[in-house]
Amino acid sequence: MLLNFLLIVGVFMNKILFVSLISLVISFSVYADDHEKIKNWPHFGNDSGGSQYSPLNQINIENVKNLKVAWVHNSGDFKKNPGGLSFQVTPIMANNLLYYCTPFNRVFAIDPLTGEEIWVFDPHYSDEKTKPLIDGERLYGTCRGVSYWEDSQIDKNEFCSKRIFKGDGGGHLWAIDADTGLLCKDFAAKTDHPGRVSNSDYASNGEGWIAMPSPVVIIGDAVVGARASSDGIQNANDGFVRGWDVRTGELKWEFNPIPADRVDQTGAANVWSTMSADPENNLVFLPTTSPSTDYYGGARRFPIPHANAIVAINSNTGEIAWSYQTIKHDLFDYDLVGHPLLVDIQKDNQTIKAAILQTKMGWLFVFDRLTGEPIWPITEMDVPSTNIPEDKEAKTQPIPTLPVAFSRQIILRENLFGLTPFDKSWCKSEFDKMRYEGLYTPPDLREALLFPSALGGGNWGGAAFDKKNNLLIIKAENLATRLQLVPKDGKPDSDFEYVDYLTRPLSGVPYAAKGEIFMSPLGIPCTPTPWGTLMAIDMSSGLAKWEIPIGSVKRFGITIPESFGWGSPNIGGPIVTSGGLVFMAGTMDEKIRAFNVINGNKVWEHKLPAQGSAVPMTYMVNNKQFLVIAAGGTGRVTNNLGDSIVAFSLK
Repeated sequence: MLLNFLLIVGVFMNKILFVSLISLVISFSVYADDHEKIKNWPHFGNDSGGSQYSPLNQINIENVKNLKVAWVHNSGDFKKNPGGLSFQVTPIMANNLLYYCTPFNRVFAIDPLTGEEIWVFDPHYSDEKTKPLIDGERLYGTCRGVSYWEDSQIDKNEFCSKRIFKGDGGGHLWAIDADTGLLCKDFAAKTDHPGRVSNSDYASNGEGWIAMPSPVVIIGDAVVGARASSDGIQNANDGFVRGWDVRTGELKWEFNPIPADRVDQTGAANVWSTMSADPENNLVFLPTTSPSTDYYGGARRFPIPHANAIVAINSNTGEIAWSYQTIKHDLFDYDLVGHPLLVDIQKDNQTIKAAILQTKMGWLFVFDRLTGEPIWPITEMDVPSTNIPEDKEAKTQPIPTLPVAFSRQIILRENLFGLTPFDKSWCKSEFDKMRYEGLYTPPDLREALLFPSALGGGNWGGAAFDKKNNLLIIKAENLATRLQLVPKDGKPDSDFEYVDYLTRPLSGVPYAAKGEIFMSPLGIPCTPTPWGTLMAIDMSSGLAKWEIPIGSVKRFGITIPESFGWGSPNIGGPIVTSGGLVFMAGTMDEKIRAFNVINGNKVWEHKLPAQGSAVPMTYMVNNKQFLVIAAGGTGRVTNNLGDSIVAFSLK
């Protein structure tokens, strides 16, 4: 209509002025279309399927070298850090604001152009900042992100028509007005805690802590929340996943991965990591974990098919559409560590709606996401037997024929690493003392070597899919765990050391776990280099297109040159953009890098104030593309912890 009008007017106008006016209208239309359609990053992985891909290309191979810091936002939440906290959040961009959460249970809304603070939600204070919304000590713990929802049934200017949902370290899920940061008290209004639902209001079937560290999934009228629970207690709280009405907070359904007749014998099998969703087919995809306890299975010698499994759930009913177990009778803490990527891959001249699942073992399992049929055949491999008298291992474990393994899976004695002949000899001597029979060597009364480590070859946030080039970009960590089961001989749990996820009593069973990363006396991994890699896999063939070491390590005040190719242990993951770039931080040298997605060549890097233990994100506002990373580190691996959200843009 507008162009027809201009054509008529053009008859009476100067030709040059007319052409200029037409060009202006077309340019404005294209800009407006791009500005509205692709400026946001509304989910943890950008789209609901979690691809970790952006169609933005203002920042590209040619100009990425001109990226500079645009702004930095600091929450101030690390001034009184109790220690061990992790800043692993991926902000989301929606409603013209950038939203993120901190480990101290606060939510920030900031201006995406300037980093200026717009509002802060703190559940430890009321709307009037006088009375706590929740009693007791301040909750803290990992918060990997928040989720955004708009109500299509009411006016967008109405209070709480746009909501931020945020889980916390106590298993609560808060609903917050996205414009003001005030609590939406119509959510869970019928409870005695309006504004939040709480997992404590429902059955747990066990004991221990409950938390919601990762973003919820919003699909249709349901907000789907998964809760993490302790895996070091034999009868831990079950790993319930619940769907609540997104407006009222009323429970719609719940899914328990523990068999109904076994809920008093074991627990966990929870989802602590991110989930993905297929709204078109009303499916939510869960990556579940090991049942409790994770290193000893003598008290759970029965099938638990939905533990260590990809589970596709109907978002309307909570019923299982399909499921596949990647580890049977897990004795290794080989949790599923990240959401299945729901993407369309090109294979055999067909477009396949796929679910790509990474694992700690370094395997990739690829399924038709509607049927659960494997895209490549899955076989069974014989695995070593356990020597724990009360336990019984699974005789075989599933392995996919393709895609190729993305992390190392075998250690050879002659390839062990040492910075000096002394510590290399020490590593070999320690290797000879341990039980090691390859992949799936179980914990033992004699110390055993677990490779990949309990941290995983793959870990959370670790994969992105390049839609333009049909490439899966995935990072790996190549470390080993030394692990031993120590008989308690009737002694109480208090007699055994609790250090971390490796060394702890394992409550309710006759053993304690004792373990650590396999390191030399110099504090350097004994495993062969590279310790961290980034790989591109062609999803038409399942074969690697390129693989590179990523990052460098610092020891004794000296940073080992990246050119050595040792790589770095890493926490976090990559994103891909249509500008031909892979962005990833996560390395121990506290840098963020950009790589050419076609060949893996590094094209840019920038120092961060702390380790970027997170997945980056990107968005566009006012026709300017920004790259954002949380740079605060992870308490398990570094003492340099911070609270910086760092944004980059072109100079």
